[in-house]
Amino acid sequence: MTIIVADTTCGLPRNLLAQRGIPVIPQVVMFGEDSFHDDKEMDTTTFLQKLKASKSLPKTSAPEPPLYFPIFKDAQEKGESVIVVAPTGKASGTVRSAQTAAIEFPMLDVRVVDTLTISCNLASLVLLADDMAKAGESADAIVAKLDDMIPRGRIYFLVDTLEYLAKGGRIGGAKRLLAELLEIKPILQVKNGQVESFEQQRTRKRALARLVEVVAEQCPGPAGESAHLCVIQVEAESEAQSLAAELKSRVSVSQIPIYELPPAIVVHAGPRAMGVGFFVK
Repeated sequence: MTIIVADTTCGLPRNLLAQRGIPVIPQVVMFGEDSFHDDKEMDTTTFLQKLKASKSLPKTSAPEPPLYFPIFKDAQEKGESVIVVAPTGKASGTVRSAQTAAIEFPMLDVRVVDTLTISCNLASLVLLADDMAKAGESADAIVAKLDDMIPRGRIYFLVDTLEYLAKGGRIGGAKRLLAELLEIKPILQVKNGQVESFEQQRTRKRALARLVEVVAEQCPGPAGESAHLCVIQVEAESEAQSLAAELKSRVSVSQIPIYELPPAIVVHAGPRAMGVGFFVK
């Protein structure tokens, strides 16, 4: 048996993770001198309240390696393998933390997979790996499947303001001010493990319509359920439901889960961010 380990950047609902028995490692969110694990100590709603009240942007940190120890110890005692399905190492230290933790268990078969992605696509990879593990697939087969999926992942999202990306050093302040002056709503993408600009629209409505077009262009009907199409949002649940309904009418996918962005991502994306994730053929 292979144990799949997730972390909170995947955005999967806690009850679903618990139901499946998937161990989940928290990220660390810091407001000044106070730090919180975002699994039990702080959810997205609580985080948003503190974010809006804070005069400075909170910081995030990768999980401490010892958080993996109980999971690894239990797997070693049971003679099981472990696959850590981790967020992109280019934006998070989670890969490094898991690798550091694995050094303490030299007799345990631990695979740390850098998925080069975050959020909903990371969620899809976690669920896929867990399905394979529960079906009795080997660790080698699971990692091979993940390696095949990773380069085919696409995430496109829009933010309501560039304020948080600018404060976090993800974009320059001048670019933020120019975009706000021109009332531009940029569409961003996760590409090769990093957030990059995709294109710009003049209104949020146009940006959302463009997201639908992008999915229809890149994730056509024949892709079907294998596309693992999903929607991400924070403080935009109604818009996300409308977006999912529109996508269902354009692409042959019957189920489109909607995931809430976790605190470690909202730090940079800000309130009312939303987007789509999927895998091309």
